Amino acid sequence: MSDRGRVRIWDLPTRLFHWGLVILIGLAWWSISTQQLALHRTIGALVAGLVVFRVWWGLFGGSTARFSHFLRGPGAVLAYARGLVRRDAGEETVTPGHNPMGGWSVAVLLALTATIVGFGLFAGDVDGLESGPLAGLLDYDGGRFASHWHGKAFDLMKLLVLLHLAAIAFYAVFKRENLVRAMIDGRKPRVEDQDALQPARLWALVIGLALGGGVAWLLIRMSG
Repeated sequence: MSDRGRVRIWDLPTRLFHWGLVILIGLAWWSISTQQLALHRTIGALVAGLVVFRVWWGLFGGSTARFSHFLRGPGAVLAYARGLVRRDAGEETVTPGHNPMGGWSVAVLLALTATIVGFGLFAGDVDGLESGPLAGLLDYDGGRFASHWHGKAFDLMKLLVLLHLAAIAFYAVFKRENLVRAMIDGRKPRVEDQDALQPARLWALVIGLALGGGVAWLLIRMSG
């Protein structure tokens, strides 16, 4: 299908956030597996900055990136789920951005990412040499508790990533919908009466970048 049959649905900041998080999660996994803890803390600081930016962007970003756009009630989720296994599903499965189920999966992944970062900030190493930047605010047991649940939350993240990949494969094979391409070029096949993306104001982008970048910079300084 040519671009003339496709409508812009994802703005550039949303797409850069998505792929940036994908890369950083992979690097976080690799860095902890290879015991490069200084690098791991830096990656964690960058992830924290991304989370802060995405929360802001979910409030003031482009129309399809806003939480109010894709977090739907139980009725909408159930209606979408009923039509999910039909190739020729009706209007309940036509969405201009995240579908009702996908929207909540985004919220869960974002909340879990924030949880991982939060525990990581307070995580205490056994010898206290490779602890999180805020570990000094807790006693030894508190730091070890944070470290334990930092790891457990990341294990859950790996499971959710696998489910996310399975969903992408399902949509590609069964629904004939290329979600990966949409998150690369920002476009989806045009559907009648479907609203296109309404871009955010420039001031919202500037403030979001300043907030996310400021948090990442501060945590990197604290980790150093």
